[in-house]
Amino acid sequence: MDAAEGFREEGTVSNTDERRWQQRLDNFATKLGQLTNACERERYDYLELAGLIKTFEFSFELSWKVLNDLLFYEGNDVKVPRAVIRKSFEVDYIDENDCETLLDVLDKRDLLSHAYLLDVAQEAKTLIKERYHPVLLKIHRTLDARRTR
Repeated sequence: MDAAEGFREEGTVSNTDERRWQQRLDNFATKLGQLTNACERERYDYLELAGLIKTFEFSFELSWKVLNDLLFYEGNDVKVPRAVIRKSFEVDYIDENDCETLLDVLDKRDLLSHAYLLDVAQEAKTLIKERYHPVLLKIHRTLDARRTR
């Protein structure tokens, strides 16, 4: 394959292969469906709560990575999550509120890593269900609509 088929070469800042971001979007959709199912529960035992948090972490990682793949496809070469989120706002993939929410997730990553503490896990559950999950759903809808244009 050459650069036109999806490999980065020195000086190349776009990926003409649309499949990469769309495949990542499919993976994001799968994980987001699992997160949605987990968020619909009323009660959680400890293992289910840990599963909710871990599923959210996977979903969040896929959300910024699919944004990154789309940015790259469209000629924007950014690498780290914070830069990807900010650039996604700049190019109108996400709105300002969603940008702030995603940046909040990055700031609270440490909180999620301490989910073995029940009070921290409960706080994470509330954030995931009330703030973070709705934003991930919105991102997916936006990107899925972009794919079908």
